[in-house]
Amino acid sequence: MSALDTWTKLRDHLSDDFLGGPKVLEASWVINAQKGGTLPFMLALMWAFDCWTPTAWTYAALHGSYGLCWLLKDATFPDPSWDKKVTFGGAVMMWLGALGLYWVAPLLIVVQRVDAPGWLLASASLVYVMGVVIMMGSDAQKYFTLKARRGLITDGFFARVRHPNYLGEMMLYGAFAAVSMHWAPWLVLAWVWLGVFVPNLLQKERSMSRYPEWAAYVRRSGFLLPRVLPAAPEPGSRPG
Repeated sequence: MSALDTWTKLRDHLSDDFLGGPKVLEASWVINAQKGGTLPFMLALMWAFDCWTPTAWTYAALHGSYGLCWLLKDATFPDPSWDKKVTFGGAVMMWLGALGLYWVAPLLIVVQRVDAPGWLLASASLVYVMGVVIMMGSDAQKYFTLKARRGLITDGFFARVRHPNYLGEMMLYGAFAAVSMHWAPWLVLAWVWLGVFVPNLLQKERSMSRYPEWAAYVRRSGFLLPRVLPAAPEPGSRPG
């Protein structure tokens, strides 16, 4: 068993089966509680610490609206991978290991009364909006395309990037971390991206490689960033 398989198995055990017992909670319920609860959590923090700064309001609007977008996405084109059942211990580990850590940024912004410059708030807002559009659009394309036909998706959002939904999510969470003006949220993102995203992406690549058109698709697309240079010619081919 490879190191990737070992880590993925351990990670899935902690989030799905930790401490054992009945699996009565859907993973989507746990995730939606955190996503949808971000806006009221942020507003409650602002009220508790009497912090009504432009940075706090901007963060509440950005991260809060993302939570609402996520709930809308889950209601219209949900990710089937989150339909799985988890134990209560698994739900707690999902919060402690990833979901709850996303609230480090708003805590810092409110408690430390962060005063981010206007250019940073504007830049973060721009990156956030682009990230939401890429994530929501590519997830919608994937959901409805796979309902119509199974197979490799190589057009639309996926034409030049093999994992645009992950790219969009990294962009928007990077925007949240930037607004906090602190290293701690970036450390959280490094943990989530390396411990969750990268193993998922490598597994997806391994699964998709079974399609005959995979090699040609890899040559003309990027892993997370769009390929802007023309694909290298296949070995043995002659230029046209």
